Amino acid sequence: MLLAYRKAARGKRGRPSAAAFEFQLADRLIELQAELEHGTYRPGEYRHFTIHEPKRRRISAAPFRDRVVHHALGNVIEPLFEARFYPHSYANRVGKGTHRAIDQLQAFARRYRYALRLDIVQHFASIDHAVLKRELFRVIRDERVQWLVDVILEGGEGVLAGEYDMVYFPGDTLFDRIRPRGLPIGNLTSQFWSNCYLNSLDWFVVRGLGCSAYLRYVDDLALFSNSKSELHAWQRQITNYLAGLRLTTHREAQVNPTETGIPWLGFVVFPTHRRLKRRNIVGFSRRLKQNFGLYRAGRISFAELDAGVQGWINYVRYGDTWGLRAQLFSAQ
Repeated sequence: MLLAYRKAARGKRGRPSAAAFEFQLADRLIELQAELEHGTYRPGEYRHFTIHEPKRRRISAAPFRDRVVHHALGNVIEPLFEARFYPHSYANRVGKGTHRAIDQLQAFARRYRYALRLDIVQHFASIDHAVLKRELFRVIRDERVQWLVDVILEGGEGVLAGEYDMVYFPGDTLFDRIRPRGLPIGNLTSQFWSNCYLNSLDWFVVRGLGCSAYLRYVDDLALFSNSKSELHAWQRQITNYLAGLRLTTHREAQVNPTETGIPWLGFVVFPTHRRLKRRNIVGFSRRLKQNFGLYRAGRISFAELDAGVQGWINYVRYGDTWGLRAQLFSAQ
């Protein structure tokens, strides 16, 4: 529990919720531990807000004490699943991340002529609780841990109901409309459970389809081959497999030559170079201009202005963006 608190508080100790929990840390951890042991733990209410960059999303923030529980659960079950995860799944895993996913995509683009990009429609809102528990409980055998998974899932049930467009799959009835589904975007458990949910898909692509050049980042999938017809055939089989997970992909997915560039995690990746997507350039330019105005008006400090700039630079430096950066900052 102490380790879980330290993970939950990392980078957040100055926030009121974390500071209030720390004020009586030992008592609060003992109380939480007792609730978990006796089966009386219940999650608190989520706080919801909407972000619009890079696209509109409804974020749900759990109370701090619940985030401690999420980390405690992760401490126990993550090692069991990590050993089973596909190596080229890059989201929310230690030693992986955005930049390694971009590096691997470019490495595949240099070896193959064609790429198939797929992404899942309303991924977090579509995750079916019954399917998720089936995947989780194949590995998690302890009934008390299963109980905690159930409690956390029920606490977040319906938070993305307004973000989900009903899809019926073969054999469904009208009662399937009320199936529990959806994971709160922002939960540590949601990010981890997303990988658990799609891990069987990863191995289906690699072992079932025989695709040796495949990677995934959350709900973004990329497959490579020297045969366009092979990629089209794989796309149909992946669509059928995802239906078994009660998921769908966007219809505009296409097979394209790798030399024309592959949209991936905010960049367009070519075999020889990487360009930043135009919408990211426009979005940052707008925010930079706005923040300069706030700084000149004395409404934000130089440290706050600089933090936003440095965070963006750290992201885009993994592309061929030196000239772009010079142009943007010289204009201010």
